[in-house]
Amino acid sequence: MNRVHVIGASGRSGQALADALGPRLVPVIRNPARWARPGTPRVADLEGPGLAAALHDATIIVSCAHARHIPAILEAAPPGARLVALGSTRIHTRWPDAHGQGVLAGQAALLASRRPGVLLHPTMIYGAQGENNVQRLAALLRRLPVVPLPGGGTSLVQPIHQADLTRAIVAAIDTEWTGPETLVVAGPAPLTYAAFVLAVARAAGLGRPRILAVPPALLRLALPLTRLPFLPSIGPDELRRLMEDKAFDIAPMRARLGVQPMPLEAGLALTFGAAPCP
Repeated sequence: MNRVHVIGASGRSGQALADALGPRLVPVIRNPARWARPGTPRVADLEGPGLAAALHDATIIVSCAHARHIPAILEAAPPGARLVALGSTRIHTRWPDAHGQGVLAGQAALLASRRPGVLLHPTMIYGAQGENNVQRLAALLRRLPVVPLPGGGTSLVQPIHQADLTRAIVAAIDTEWTGPETLVVAGPAPLTYAAFVLAVARAAGLGRPRILAVPPALLRLALPLTRLPFLPSIGPDELRRLMEDKAFDIAPMRARLGVQPMPLEAGLALTFGAAPCP
């Protein structure tokens, strides 16, 4: 049984993966005070010394840290170790930011390294403990009977449940990659953001909100109101990304990893406690 060194095992995706791996797990974290699971973690800072020592015996490495750290991981990893890392579909945005540029830099480093492995690019992740995508939206819907959306929320989203992302990571761990690859991991089908909002409201047991189509320029002027303490904050970058489609072909994910993601309704039922986790 090959053990799996998981960098960022104390984060949201890292914790879910840690539970799935069980005794195969070798946790590699920065702050040991955040580790509340069995076993002793290896402590290493991705921007400081100690990473090579933490990975010295690794044969399979998973990084749940930001993809900008991939160059440091490649430098510290043993020559024969496979790498599975998490990126983001934000690399496809028309509004590049530091997050997306860091992912692109990590992707370029992995592809240039020729190291066997894969960089998984998930879409919006929901369903993890403490996630702030669906839960933040539900908090907003509890306070506002009307949801203003640019263009009425016609842009497309394709969120993936944390359980499906974890399954994809485990499948990638058990795949014999012959070189570096990239792969988008997403939910089963895209839907409009307005339909996504209505689905979240239903799953959270809330009334049907009214979707109000608002010109983007007017919404930009209203952004300072989201800094009020009773509203989740929304930044200009988030608003711009609301206006672009985030829809992806998942046939490669199905073919390479054998993962069939759950429908949004099933994932939201798990998120809000209406059904047991399979």
